[in-house]
Amino acid sequence: MRHDLVIFDNDGVLVDSEPISNRLLAAYLTELGHPTSYEDSLRDYMGAAMHRVHDLIGERTGQRLPEDFDDVFHGRVFAAFEKELKPVAGVEEVLQKLTTDAVPYCVASSGSHERIRVGHRTTGLDRWFDEGRIFSSQDVGRGKPAPDLFLYAAERMRVAPERCVVVEDSPLGVRAAVAAGMEVYGFTAMTSADRLAGATQLFSDMGELADMLL
Repeated sequence: MRHDLVIFDNDGVLVDSEPISNRLLAAYLTELGHPTSYEDSLRDYMGAAMHRVHDLIGERTGQRLPEDFDDVFHGRVFAAFEKELKPVAGVEEVLQKLTTDAVPYCVASSGSHERIRVGHRTTGLDRWFDEGRIFSSQDVGRGKPAPDLFLYAAERMRVAPERCVVVEDSPLGVRAAVAAGMEVYGFTAMTSADRLAGATQLFSDMGELADMLL
């Protein structure tokens, strides 16, 4: 079926940020006395809004993270983005194809608006996403795996949920898309296929995505 809206996750789907941010998150949590490996961070926090980090640490340790945790973490991430961040290979070709064929698309990310903009500006993807195409968990309060963000994006783009397809790379994002009643294509570049088992289809290379969407 030709979809009326393609909703992209951001981190790991549009920009290759997951290795950077999870490396830094694991290091910062460990620094604060909450030993966390890179693999732990990917398993527990990939695709999640920041409140999940606070919630899980609180549940596991009974301790609160510092009040400036988010600001310090994002400062480190943005500095690393300036040096290291790249667009996901092949994603600009997908965006060009969608634009040429007049298929509406947007981004719906667990990350903050600032994080999305910094990543897009650094990688040059900002030319593909004006303000009307950018949605963040900040807009709805509850991040993935709740369906709120995807439903909000569909509403703002004036498309029924069942006419949307979500492109995701995290288990939390797949769960959110399924809960929203949307098809979801799971990107397995960083996440094993079995962890994205709820996806409608799976793909491992962006070169495959255009043909799946159109």
